[in-house]
Amino acid sequence: MGFEEILDKVGGFGPFQLRNLMLMALPRVLLPMHFLLPVFIAAVPVHHCALPGAPANLTHQDLWLDAHLPRETDGSFSSCLRFAHPKALPNTTLATGAHSSGEPEGEPTTVPCSQGWEYNRSEFSSTIATEWDLVCEQRGLNKITSTCFFVGVLLGAVVYGHLADRFGRRQLLLVAYVSSLVLALASAASVNYIMFVITRTLTGSALAGFTIIVLPLELEWLDVEHRTVAGVISTIFWTGGVLLLALVGYLIRSWRWLLLAATLPCVPGVISIWWVPESARWLLTQGRVEEARTYLFRCAKLNGQPVSEDSLSQEVLNKVVTVERVLRRPSYLDLFRTPQLLRISLCCMMVWFGVNFAYYGLILDVSKLGLDVYQTQLLLGAMELPSKIMVYFLVRHVGRRLTEAGTLLGATLTFGISLLVSPGTKYWVTALLLLGKGFSEAAFTTAYLFTSELYPTVLRQTGLGLTALIGRLGASLAPLAALLDGVWLMLPKLAYGGIALLAACAALLLPETKVAQLPETIQDVERKRKKICRSGTEGD
Repeated sequence: MGFEEILDKVGGFGPFQLRNLMLMALPRVLLPMHFLLPVFIAAVPVHHCALPGAPANLTHQDLWLDAHLPRETDGSFSSCLRFAHPKALPNTTLATGAHSSGEPEGEPTTVPCSQGWEYNRSEFSSTIATEWDLVCEQRGLNKITSTCFFVGVLLGAVVYGHLADRFGRRQLLLVAYVSSLVLALASAASVNYIMFVITRTLTGSALAGFTIIVLPLELEWLDVEHRTVAGVISTIFWTGGVLLLALVGYLIRSWRWLLLAATLPCVPGVISIWWVPESARWLLTQGRVEEARTYLFRCAKLNGQPVSEDSLSQEVLNKVVTVERVLRRPSYLDLFRTPQLLRISLCCMMVWFGVNFAYYGLILDVSKLGLDVYQTQLLLGAMELPSKIMVYFLVRHVGRRLTEAGTLLGATLTFGISLLVSPGTKYWVTALLLLGKGFSEAAFTTAYLFTSELYPTVLRQTGLGLTALIGRLGASLAPLAALLDGVWLMLPKLAYGGIALLAACAALLLPETKVAQLPETIQDVERKRKKICRSGTEGD
């Protein structure tokens, strides 16, 4: 007897599962609020060199700046340079009297800003860039904060993925809530840049628990029929987090208070653990039959399913406990021990790297839309809704494998077409960006559902931990790849599109899971592979 038969007795989809989905909604809302937070807290507003001596009653500000600051090729004032000596402006009298430097005619000498910067605070009252002057020569430090955060997520995924398979989903979810709350509060209270980078990296490690615990904790209580709709609906809460971040960011313009506002929902999350059920699938694979019985009876009661003691007796449940003792303490080596798991792991690693690399490579550069950061965030968040609806129908009718490959190919094509579009055509740039965001989000949504169905219960968290690790490696490298435009302007888009194409090819090598039951053991995975091979031979 398999777990699916037991789940059918207690109700594979009902009030119990709906309550579980609602409890898992909070971490899904929290994740984008922190993952996309650098869009606001690390924003670099318009700035120029601080110019001491400017008169208090200056009425011709542009004339004053013209005398002290060079202009860029687009006509804007330089952000990082000033004239060594103020330039004389003919037929113009400034209150302090701009004077000629006495230099020979030609290009005036420019020097770096030596006395700090002045920032336009109309959009942000403060960011980490304005607080610690992470501009010009220090602009790389601003990008490093995002990279370090995703490195933290990468490392946290390894730890949480392994520990959740050993000690349970529910306990590690509580750890993720508490550690995220404490470390994010420490980030908001940072007194210097070093403290901020360290605490932000550790916050990323804590948040990694949400990325790999939440979906398995949902899917392992769902039957095959409702797994797709529940998986897609649950990802809509991510979109809710994106839209909520745009609203909160608009209302709170100080980076410290914004970080605090994005963190406080962890408090009700800690309280909600009281109602979160442990995965009965996982408990059975660990031989903890009595605990599994308790949760199964709770599920049956809430779903209104009459279940007798005999139907969930210890003898019946012992038939489901088919895991060997050695696999009760899984390791990452188990993901590569058999031919089918080896293929699944390698392909999933490539898919997750490509999905993250393309997704974050796309959303990190949204300045070409010509909108302010709040409008941009709102527009990109709204674009996620139709992409998730598209995923729902595609995975049900086309299948997981072709949906994953197709959406990644769509993202590749948007990057390719954007190479042919002039940056001056705002409408085309906007349309391609939104289209690419839709395909990338669809690939992300499918990847979570697909990967959770490929790995057996005994290795599901470990497998998700590994793939999340590789995915966050892609997210960490995405902002650095944007710097390749210094070598060739088109190189970043070629890199993003090329990696997405390789990921699409890797997705085609994975087995389909559209109507398959969740595998419980490694033997289940291998049996399915042999069954597919025999079917293919008979068909020949």
